[in-house]
Amino acid sequence: MANAVQEMIWLSSPHMSGREMKYVQEAMERNQVFPLGQNVTDFEDAIKSYCGSQACSCLSSGTAAIHLALMLLDVQQGDEVICSSFTFVASANPIVYLKARPVFVDSEPSTWNMDPLLLRDAILDRIRKTGKKPKAILLVHLYGMPADMDGVLSVAAEFDIPVIEDAAEALGSIYAGRHCGTMGDMGIYSFNGNKIITTSGGGALISDTPEYCRKATFLATQARDDAPHYQHSEIGYNYRMSNICAGIGLGQMEVLEDRVARRREHNAWYRQAFSQMDGIAFLTEPSEKYFANYWLTTVVINPELCGGVDREQLRLRLLEKGIETRPLWKPMHLQPVFADCPAYSSGVSEALFRDGLCLPSGSAMDDETREYVAQSISEILNGEAL
Repeated sequence: MANAVQEMIWLSSPHMSGREMKYVQEAMERNQVFPLGQNVTDFEDAIKSYCGSQACSCLSSGTAAIHLALMLLDVQQGDEVICSSFTFVASANPIVYLKARPVFVDSEPSTWNMDPLLLRDAILDRIRKTGKKPKAILLVHLYGMPADMDGVLSVAAEFDIPVIEDAAEALGSIYAGRHCGTMGDMGIYSFNGNKIITTSGGGALISDTPEYCRKATFLATQARDDAPHYQHSEIGYNYRMSNICAGIGLGQMEVLEDRVARRREHNAWYRQAFSQMDGIAFLTEPSEKYFANYWLTTVVINPELCGGVDREQLRLRLLEKGIETRPLWKPMHLQPVFADCPAYSSGVSEALFRDGLCLPSGSAMDDETREYVAQSISEILNGEAL
């Protein structure tokens, strides 16, 4: 079957619903083309209602939300913050913004997220070596798969360390009946163009402690004091979400459940398509406690069972066919910029980076395109069509 699309098949393209323009047009008509307005308020309310959190602050990016969350926990120069190693660099960078030190903890094999046992070992070792406990735990729900929150929160409670959930990739994912992002002290969402829903660029900080979100909004609007003139008693940031972007988000929220369902459908279809190929393994929900949005469908390639074709050879061959795939995240403890940071590695994330690949998973991808992707993979690995 030839690629009927004739264009690049992207990993995760934005998917507009057609409902966004109503909110954007209303903002234009009201002349609310600024980082405030009814759309921002309504978008925050929609997020709170959906995920069940008490408070929300819509911001310019998920990275900005992490930065402010760390500030709200009083992370300062010289502090240490535990961070998932297997993640995108935006999870770790805000720690360094504050001149604090990331301490990276590797993944458990079942969810690919922070290993609670290794987390405990890391905390004990940091206390032994520095004389104080880490200031916060920043864990990531990777590729929309919930982390083992019972395990992580148990360790956090043992040492009385606050938890920030980086749920940038996990809007719509659920653990034990609770939405990812709502179980720690604060949660982070991203609405970047490749996420499950998008505002073109944006993020949110949520919490069941309203004061956190109130202070985040204050800091995000240049920390302007309540005065008739411009008065500032603290350093602030230009981190507030645009009212136009929030309008896009409102239209996207109306189809969020459909977007989650489509991503899960892609995942289930890929699994069935490759069910007879022993050399391809999928990230899988460990139990009924986990509900993943499967933001991206991810696979691990075993070259010994795939005709000697490794992950990188497969990626390059697919690129020649106009199909974008991407290696799994390179662990932070292997990144040059973090070479001097403490790391507690089990080798899990290193193996996943070596052998793992993200497949096209966007909710806008049609069935014919998905079939072409799977057929191309099969032909490269086996020399035959599905």
